[in-house]
Amino acid sequence: MLSILIPIYNFDVRALVNELSRQSAGLPLPAEILCFDDGSEERWKALNREVSRLPSVRYRELPANLGRSRIRNALADAARGSYLLFLDCDSEVPDGAYLERYARELDGRSLLYGGRAYREEPPADPQLFLHWLYGSRREQMPPARRCEQPYHHFMTNNFLIPAAVFQEIRFDERLRHYGHEDTLFGMQLRNRGVPIRHLDNPLLHIGLEPAAVFLEKTRAGVRNLAFLYHSEAGIETRLSLFYEKLKRAGALRPARAFLSLLRPLLLRNLLSPGPRLFFFDLYKLSLFLEEV
Repeated sequence: MLSILIPIYNFDVRALVNELSRQSAGLPLPAEILCFDDGSEERWKALNREVSRLPSVRYRELPANLGRSRIRNALADAARGSYLLFLDCDSEVPDGAYLERYARELDGRSLLYGGRAYREEPPADPQLFLHWLYGSRREQMPPARRCEQPYHHFMTNNFLIPAAVFQEIRFDERLRHYGHEDTLFGMQLRNRGVPIRHLDNPLLHIGLEPAAVFLEKTRAGVRNLAFLYHSEAGIETRLSLFYEKLKRAGALRPARAFLSLLRPLLLRNLLSPGPRLFFFDLYKLSLFLEEV
């Protein structure tokens, strides 16, 4: 059996779950869809309760927010399938063969990562442009490029894993807030020798957020990265590796002081209609230097 696992937080999942329910009926193996609401506002829960009427869907509202790692572990524990497909709730299925493409690749030992995509046209709302720019330039990439660093380019938005393999690793529940749970999970996969196969089966990310919200989540993600860096979890990201270069060069103190002074100018650009990703990188580095 395939268990499709969707943690929900303040998003309308009706279109996503309806399409997954339709596609699952044509699979060569039975499927279930688990939708756990992780403390959403009532207006979102009122909409999403509709999916409980669909075949093979289990919808549950949790009394309190568990956070991104604990909710995924809870979904896995409740699943009955021997394969687990984790999806982000703010996703759109690209076509009618999404589940079929995964079903063809099952091998009982590998993690399958389908990727993430963004709409080709930038959003009409300029407040959403920074998120779209970052996603389309940094997160969206073809399988061949992802395969160059298979564990580094893994994200948790769209992956299928044998249940037995997942239960050996699980998500680290110390990470309650946004950011880098996928980085840590990828490192644990690498350490255990679990192969990642990168497929051309992306989900469209439709949950773009205003720049101010996106930047606040970026700050939360950097805090998580700093926590993992200090916990000696073996985390390697572009940010942590560049930090090590500055440390070896004895340049941490001047870099921290310079970027602290520069941060208001960086934020002004990132909150403008014409943000630059180079400035976004400097902003993240300034936050990391402050946290570590």
